[in-house]
Amino acid sequence: MGTTKDLRVLSLFSGCGGMDIGFEGGFTALRKSIPPEGGWVEKELDDTWVQVRPTRFKTVFANDILAGAKQTWLNYMTRHGHTAEVYHGESIVDLVKRHERGEKVFPEQVDLVTGGFPCQDFSVAGKRQGFTSLKDHQGHRRTDDAPSEETRGKLYYWMKRVIEIVKPKIFVAENVKGLVNLGDAKRIIQQDFSSADGDGYIVLDPQVLHAGDYGVPESRERVLFIGLRKAALRKEALEALSAEPIAADITPYPPITHGCTRTSEGLLPPVTCRDLFAHLPEPSETDDLTHALYSCAKYMGTHCQGQKEIALDGLAPTIRSEHHGNIEFRRLSRAHGGMNTEELDAGLPERRLTPRECALIQTFPPDYPFITQAPGRTRPTVSASTAYRVIGNAVPPILAYHLAMRIESMWEYYFGK
Repeated sequence: MGTTKDLRVLSLFSGCGGMDIGFEGGFTALRKSIPPEGGWVEKELDDTWVQVRPTRFKTVFANDILAGAKQTWLNYMTRHGHTAEVYHGESIVDLVKRHERGEKVFPEQVDLVTGGFPCQDFSVAGKRQGFTSLKDHQGHRRTDDAPSEETRGKLYYWMKRVIEIVKPKIFVAENVKGLVNLGDAKRIIQQDFSSADGDGYIVLDPQVLHAGDYGVPESRERVLFIGLRKAALRKEALEALSAEPIAADITPYPPITHGCTRTSEGLLPPVTCRDLFAHLPEPSETDDLTHALYSCAKYMGTHCQGQKEIALDGLAPTIRSEHHGNIEFRRLSRAHGGMNTEELDAGLPERRLTPRECALIQTFPPDYPFITQAPGRTRPTVSASTAYRVIGNAVPPILAYHLAMRIESMWEYYFGK
């Protein structure tokens, strides 16, 4: 008997669907990424891959302004029962303004809101402009310096407005770890989310999760803000979540499963790049466009980003939303310091990671068709550049699945049904 999809999710800043795939479950995952206990495996596929069980969550609304994100999301999600009408390509600012003009924009009876609000302005790798971003809500450079709630660095405010409109029982907001160290940004955002709907939410202390601790073969850290609607919580849960400190057995933050940043008895070993790539052919030997079409940007020296070779027996560096010249190398030549002697001895050439390899590192399903080509067309509908961009922007589905499974397991305790 299949899982009842009775919890409705409104997804903001959805990108290519990393958070959505993870929250819905039912996708193909690397066996080593999934804890063997707990009933997470729905089906054994082979020695490498399993299908995780579906959750109770169903995406009823998704949104992103990047056309390539919508196209890739539809490429995958329409295969799993979703329709194109679910995905909205307008800015969250414009969607809220349409609602305020009296239009019916957002669905009713939303149980959970998710959103990875834009992170470039808080990223350590970026200019860390935060609330003073020079980009507007469409991602275009601003032409004035006047204070505004519509800059890219303040889009979490518009996520808060959506929360006030649809009144979910719980929301999850995600951003880069760099936000934590950017002045008072973390405290300000936590307070702003707490004030949603007239101080209607308990917003727990944000936590930084390292993806490697959850079976993702990547050194990627993200901060999560989780808020729960006071009026929806059972009295016992409201009191327990209002206490200081909150007991570990009732927190919605998922417990770690893999020993990446800490060691403890019972933790699984970290997942490595070698675990992922063992089954992959070289790009020249595949019909998978997401693997065959990749960056051919040449090595530019150690002074630039993206000029390192990944460590096959360790975690990959954070997959960034970058252009071709900043994609890390799958393999460097000996002249450029390459250490993968086994593959170099086999005559394999220096090359950068393919979009498929980046997607696998991010734990997207191996059957996700990022790069597609319509019949009769000579150029792909989605380019390699777009694929790299949306993959790097995404939440790893496995990390999102851990979060979804934890929240699902606590749902009855929090809300009674």
